[in-house]
Amino acid sequence: MTFDVRALTAQDQKQAWDLGSLAFGYHDRPMPEGWVSDSPGRYTLGAFDEGGRLVAKAVDRVQEQWFGGRLVPTSGVAGVVTAPELRGRGLGRLVLTGLLAYARERGAVISTLFDTTPLPYRALGWEEVGSLDYHAFPTRVLASVRPDPAVTLRPAVAADVPAIQEIYRRAARTSTGLMERSGPLYTGGPAEFLAEYNGVTVAVSASGAVEGYASWDRGPGYDSDGKLTVDDLIGLTSGATATLLAMLGGWASVAPTTIIRLGAADPARSLLAKVDGKVESSQPWMLRVVDAPGAVAARGWSRYISGEADLELVDAECPWNVGAYRLVLDKGEARLEPGGTGAARLTPRGLAAWYAGAATPDQLRRSGHLTGGTPDTDAFLQTATAGPIPTLHDYF
Repeated sequence: MTFDVRALTAQDQKQAWDLGSLAFGYHDRPMPEGWVSDSPGRYTLGAFDEGGRLVAKAVDRVQEQWFGGRLVPTSGVAGVVTAPELRGRGLGRLVLTGLLAYARERGAVISTLFDTTPLPYRALGWEEVGSLDYHAFPTRVLASVRPDPAVTLRPAVAADVPAIQEIYRRAARTSTGLMERSGPLYTGGPAEFLAEYNGVTVAVSASGAVEGYASWDRGPGYDSDGKLTVDDLIGLTSGATATLLAMLGGWASVAPTTIIRLGAADPARSLLAKVDGKVESSQPWMLRVVDAPGAVAARGWSRYISGEADLELVDAECPWNVGAYRLVLDKGEARLEPGGTGAARLTPRGLAAWYAGAATPDQLRRSGHLTGGTPDTDAFLQTATAGPIPTLHDYF
């Protein structure tokens, strides 16, 4: 049997709904009127059998993520589905390799996704580099944090939203992997943002500047099962961070548990003891390099590092990446030039983990994803992508 891989059209929407709803467990709901699989910033690629039946699909999301202080054009992969009768026949590979080529053509240089199982994605060159984690704390623990008397709190209003967005962006800019919350997938205005939560609280300095915020939802009940869930808690100052945490502690009598989305190096952790918290949920995410020279040129690099290393890239699914290259770093800029000796060999998964700073060269060697080169090569590669632990706060 042969399959036709193409972008979905308006005539394919019912098939897309039926296939996705069955796979993800909402098949008891009818397709909403006017529902479409594609919208600004979302493109669905499907595989159709000889009879025109949609048997597999995947969504390419147009997004950007922060690496080294710069925005990197990204393909966020979502909604990957294969018809149950045809699983194990290579249809997922067929759709995803088509998606990688399509994403490269539109300018994406890396791809990220949240995996329910890593095996099929690892087979195509994605590698787990981080996780989106929620941590549960007894709310009484937060009540022990001392607020800063110079910081005041109040509910956010629409006029605060630009300042809130800039606070997030300042934190994201210094991260490895956080999403840029603008572009075609983020079209809502201030009112829509505030309506997403039961509460958005801003921390205000003595001068009147907004220097932190927390977005939170109050769960049902007020007994031992009562919970408060916090998506973002970002302070630009230690006083803002502490005062927002202390505010959450005020819920202790009716919401004994507070669940906070925290990155591995979140500043709030310095005010909380690990022994007091536990991981409530952890969703791994994966990265793949789609266009190796483009990805190297797009991300930021330390302006204090200069040097070069000869690499060989192997990549069956993205053959345009294959070959010998010279990686050149020069005062914050980098390029991957064709040529060189190809002394150090990286697999697609090794390249992904190195690019994200998620694994050292020694770890990559011991897992078989880096071979060749010298100790100097390893030292250069390790220093090049050293930085914050890869983090994502937006599920897709």
